[in-house]
Amino acid sequence: MWEEINNSLYKRFEFKDFSEAFGFMSRVALLAETHNHHPKWTNVWNTVEVWLSTHDQGNVVTEKDRKLAAAIDEI
Repeated sequence: MWEEINNSLYKRFEFKDFSEAFGFMSRVALLAETHNHHPKWTNVWNTVEVWLSTHDQGNVVTEKDRKLAAAIDEI
């Protein structure tokens, strides 16, 4: 479930290993390109953390973030 924290949508994803986490990041990267909206994220071994906010709207959560979050959940 995505949480709204500090004007961002946030979600932590855990995978079996680094390879699965990196594969997920690659799929999200391609998806983000189609949405022309790019996440802030970190990856440590099997964990990927994602923050979404709309920078050109003052770093707040917008419908653009919610749409990308829903699309990420479909991966």
